[in-house]
Amino acid sequence: MLRHIVSMITLLSASLALTTNAPADLTPVASRKPLPEVSLTDSNGAPVNLSAYKGRVVLLDFWATWCEGCKEEIPWFMEFQNKYNKRGLSVVGASLDDDGWKSVKPYLAEHEINYRIVIGSFESAKQFGVDKGMPVSLLIDRNGKIADVNLGMVDKAAFEGEIQLLLKETAKVRSE
Repeated sequence: MLRHIVSMITLLSASLALTTNAPADLTPVASRKPLPEVSLTDSNGAPVNLSAYKGRVVLLDFWATWCEGCKEEIPWFMEFQNKYNKRGLSVVGASLDDDGWKSVKPYLAEHEINYRIVIGSFESAKQFGVDKGMPVSLLIDRNGKIADVNLGMVDKAAFEGEIQLLLKETAKVRSE
């Protein structure tokens, strides 16, 4: 009987821990704001329009080659790109390096990144409420609306949970 009680307490504790660690930062669908028009450019200097990703969940990461937290997150985002691409996730890294491709191209030559890299600016990042400091990562739903903004390093497991919720949420909307 004592083992049964201890097992129940352990199970209940684990259940509560999962509940409290569940990602709850996503903005409710009805309150999500549309994606602002931002100025991003590819390596050829051509503009990149994030609205082209409509229909996909987008992880938009503002980063820089000198940002240690950013460099720690990049492998996580590469993992998410591999794991969830077929389910509808696109990762886009927007470098905020002051000298743009001059710093980014050598960095990319040394570090193989499996998602699209573009150049942004602090002006473009400000449209998302980013004043300073990095990393900053956003989750954008398939309708092009901002579902979450993370200032500073993300909690990998919680962030992945948010991605999974957005992918499920979107699948429900599409099947209706």
